[in-house]
Amino acid sequence: MSNQLYTKGRQKFLEGALAWLSQDFKAVLVDAALYTPDLVNHEFLSDIPVGARVATSTNLASKTSTSGVADAADVSYVSLSGATVEYVAIYRDTGVAGTSPLVALIDTASGLPFTPTGTTVTVAWDNGSNKIFKL
Repeated sequence: MSNQLYTKGRQKFLEGALAWLSQDFKAVLVDAALYTPDLVNHEFLSDIPVGARVATSTNLASKTSTSGVADAADVSYVSLSGATVEYVAIYRDTGVAGTSPLVALIDTASGLPFTPTGTTVTVAWDNGSNKIFKL
Protein backbone atom coordinates (compact mmCIF):
# COMPACT_ATOMS: atom_id res chain seq x y z
CA MET A 1 0.00 0.00 0.00
CA SER A 2 1.10 3.60 -0.42
CA ASN A 3 -0.13 6.80 1.20
CA GLN A 4 -3.84 7.10 0.46
CA LEU A 5 -7.01 8.91 1.41
CA TYR A 6 -9.91 7.13 3.06
CA THR A 7 -12.78 7.02 0.55
CA LYS A 8 -15.39 8.33 3.01
CA GLY A 9 -13.04 11.11 4.13
CA ARG A 10 -12.57 12.23 0.54
CA GLN A 11 -16.37 12.23 0.13
CA LYS A 12 -16.76 14.38 3.26
CA PHE A 13 -14.36 16.97 1.78
CA LEU A 14 -16.38 17.06 -1.45
CA GLU A 15 -19.65 17.47 0.45
CA GLY A 16 -18.27 20.28 2.62
CA ALA A 17 -18.34 18.30 5.89
CA LEU A 18 -14.56 18.64 6.29
CA ALA A 19 -12.73 21.97 6.25
CA TRP A 20 -8.95 21.57 6.53
CA LEU A 21 -8.20 25.16 7.51
CA SER A 22 -10.96 25.74 10.09
CA GLN A 23 -11.47 22.38 11.83
CA ASP A 24 -9.26 20.41 14.23
CA PHE A 25 -7.22 17.61 12.67
CA LYS A 26 -4.82 15.26 14.46
CA ALA A 27 -2.31 12.55 13.55
CA VAL A 28 -2.47 9.19 15.29
CA LEU A 29 0.42 6.73 15.18
CA VAL A 30 -0.86 3.23 14.41
CA ASP A 31 0.43 -0.30 15.03
CA ALA A 32 -0.22 -2.50 11.97
CA ALA A 33 -0.22 -5.65 14.10
CA LEU A 34 -3.56 -4.50 15.53
CA TYR A 35 -5.05 -2.62 12.57
CA THR A 36 -5.77 -3.77 9.03
CA PRO A 37 -6.66 -0.73 6.91
CA ASP A 38 -9.86 -0.75 4.91
CA LEU A 39 -9.69 2.51 3.00
CA VAL A 40 -13.12 2.00 1.44
CA ASN A 41 -15.17 1.07 4.51
CA HIS A 42 -13.41 2.61 7.51
CA GLU A 43 -14.94 5.98 8.25
CA PHE A 44 -14.18 7.06 11.82
CA LEU A 45 -11.33 6.91 14.32
CA SER A 46 -13.29 4.22 16.15
CA ASP A 47 -12.53 1.91 13.18
CA ILE A 48 -8.92 1.89 14.37
CA PRO A 49 -8.90 -0.23 17.54
CA VAL A 50 -7.84 1.63 20.69
CA GLY A 51 -5.00 -0.86 21.19
CA ALA A 52 -3.61 -0.02 17.73
CA ARG A 53 -3.39 3.71 18.52
CA VAL A 54 0.14 4.17 19.85
CA ALA A 55 -0.06 7.96 20.31
CA THR A 56 -2.12 10.93 19.16
CA SER A 57 -0.82 14.39 18.34
CA THR A 58 -2.21 17.69 19.47
CA ASN A 59 -4.21 19.58 16.84
CA LEU A 60 -2.21 20.08 13.66
CA ALA A 61 -0.92 23.64 13.57
CA SER A 62 -0.08 26.09 10.79
CA LYS A 63 -2.31 24.28 8.32
CA THR A 64 -2.26 25.42 4.71
CA SER A 65 -4.15 24.49 1.58
CA THR A 66 -2.80 25.30 -1.86
CA SER A 67 -4.13 23.81 -5.09
CA GLY A 68 -5.81 20.96 -3.20
CA VAL A 69 -2.66 20.10 -1.23
CA ALA A 70 -2.87 19.95 2.57
CA ASP A 71 0.12 20.80 4.75
CA ALA A 72 0.77 21.60 8.41
CA ALA A 73 3.61 22.03 10.85
CA ASP A 74 5.52 18.89 11.76
CA VAL A 75 4.25 17.16 14.94
CA SER A 76 6.21 15.82 17.91
CA TYR A 77 5.34 13.07 20.34
CA VAL A 78 7.21 13.52 23.64
CA SER A 79 8.65 10.53 25.54
CA LEU A 80 7.01 8.15 23.09
CA SER A 81 7.02 4.46 23.92
CA GLY A 82 4.86 1.55 22.86
CA ALA A 83 4.33 -0.80 19.95
CA THR A 84 5.95 -0.50 16.54
CA VAL A 85 4.44 2.26 14.42
CA GLU A 86 3.78 1.47 10.75
CA TYR A 87 1.10 4.05 9.91
CA VAL A 88 0.20 7.66 10.57
CA ALA A 89 -3.54 8.27 10.24
CA ILE A 90 -4.91 11.80 9.85
CA TYR A 91 -8.40 12.45 11.16
CA ARG A 92 -10.73 15.32 12.03
CA ASP A 93 -11.08 15.43 15.81
CA THR A 94 -14.66 15.95 16.98
CA GLY A 95 -13.83 14.82 20.52
CA VAL A 96 -15.61 11.48 19.99
CA ALA A 97 -13.88 8.58 18.19
CA GLY A 98 -17.17 7.39 16.68
CA THR A 99 -17.76 10.72 14.91
CA SER A 100 -14.14 11.71 14.07
CA PRO A 101 -13.71 11.11 10.31
CA LEU A 102 -10.59 9.41 9.01
CA VAL A 103 -8.92 11.34 6.20
CA ALA A 104 -5.55 9.90 5.21
CA LEU A 105 -3.33 6.91 5.94
CA ILE A 106 0.40 7.36 5.55
CA ASP A 107 2.69 4.34 5.45
CA THR A 108 5.62 5.40 3.29
CA ALA A 109 6.91 8.37 5.28
CA SER A 110 10.61 8.57 6.05
CA GLY A 111 11.36 6.64 9.22
CA LEU A 112 8.37 4.29 9.05
CA PRO A 113 8.16 1.79 10.54
CA PHE A 114 9.83 2.54 13.88
CA THR A 115 9.70 1.28 17.43
CA PRO A 116 9.36 4.05 20.05
CA THR A 117 12.08 4.00 22.70
CA GLY A 118 10.90 6.65 25.15
CA THR A 119 12.37 9.58 23.27
CA THR A 120 10.69 12.45 21.45
CA VAL A 121 9.66 11.50 17.92
CA THR A 122 8.91 14.13 15.30
CA VAL A 123 6.81 13.35 12.25
CA ALA A 124 8.12 15.59 9.49
CA TRP A 125 5.61 15.93 6.70
CA ASP A 126 6.82 15.53 3.13
CA ASN A 127 8.13 18.74 1.60
CA GLY A 128 7.43 17.46 -1.92
CA SER A 129 4.54 18.52 -4.10
CA ASN A 130 1.89 16.43 -2.27
CA LYS A 131 2.87 17.48 1.32
CA ILE A 132 0.61 15.60 3.78
CA PHE A 133 -1.99 14.71 1.16
CA LYS A 134 -3.55 15.95 -2.05
CA LEU A 135 -7.25 15.80 -2.87
